[in-house]
Amino acid sequence: MTMPTRVALNRKAWGWFLLAAVLAAAWIGLNLLAPDLAVGRVPLRLVLMLLTVAVILYGLWRALARADFSRSRRVAAWLGVALILTIWIGTVWTLAVNGVFHQNIVGNVPALTVAIFLPIALGVFVLTRSRAVASLLDAIPPSWLVGIQVYRILGGVFLVYWIHGTIPGAFALPAGIGDVTTGLLALPAAVWVASGSPIGRRIGIRWNLFGLTDFAVAVTMGTLTSPGPAHLLALDHPNTLIGTFPTVMIPAFAVPFSTLLHVLSVRQLKRVQGTTTTARPEPILATA
Repeated sequence: MTMPTRVALNRKAWGWFLLAAVLAAAWIGLNLLAPDLAVGRVPLRLVLMLLTVAVILYGLWRALARADFSRSRRVAAWLGVALILTIWIGTVWTLAVNGVFHQNIVGNVPALTVAIFLPIALGVFVLTRSRAVASLLDAIPPSWLVGIQVYRILGGVFLVYWIHGTIPGAFALPAGIGDVTTGLLALPAAVWVASGSPIGRRIGIRWNLFGLTDFAVAVTMGTLTSPGPAHLLALDHPNTLIGTFPTVMIPAFAVPFSTLLHVLSVRQLKRVQGTTTTARPEPILATA
């Protein structure tokens, strides 16, 4: 890669980073001023979560159109994924509203722990073995699965909770800062991934590993600060809000869902890394 190309990519990456930073600051500021802002009776953060899923489903349809699938197969695949996501969100939403995530399911195993790890285990098993998924990943630009996670800046709400004193800093600081950082770096990383260069693929993989590490730290600190058998930190200020609707929708749905996006992205980048195709610029997002 020539030096002028590197300079151009860095300039473009910085532009996307600044845009994400403005959006993150606006989101945190909005929650500081109006923490209970809602659309009708639905909290704004959940509206944005649903809109994110809708954008991803749109990107999936675009991806299926690029793949070598028949129309009937494309429609069936899209409807299948949409149905799974609808059932997943609806189930988690219903359980959250009824306070199930404050309870244990079997023995001392919290319901929230099951909600996080069961979808990840099932999803990783299917997504890393499916030939149809592999064909789909080969047909879409790798930058799409990276850039879409700019929505992780919404995790800045944990910092707002900490400022308001409703969540202990032992959890809110690493979880909030890690999420916002992952979101801020998503579009810059996507710029480099879209270049199709080896260094771009390495940046994409490292960004994915950073995002997964953020979740590992957040889930660990959430467990250590919440009531339960592993409650070792924040004993005077337990992290009870994390299991309460609507906040619990983040660990119970957004965390496993985003983890699976990371897994798909890593698989895709590894597959691209193993080919000898000529690098070519690609759109950063599905809407580009």
